Amino acid sequence: MKNIDMTIEENVLTIRVDLGKEFGVSKSGKSITIASTEGNVAVPGHEDIKIGLNIYRKK
Repeated sequence: MKNIDMTIEENVLTIRVDLGKEFGVSKSGKSITIASTEGNVAVPGHEDIKIGLNIYRKK
């Protein structure tokens, strides 16, 4: 995962992302990646629950 921190407290998933970071231009060249799970990943402590997240801005 790039720039994503996930925690669970009392059954609530919290996702933290530093919006000040960037990871370059997307494959299409249309956007700048800020954060990504890079596909579907398990939620910490809940292997049967998956999340896929991409955060980006226009180039």
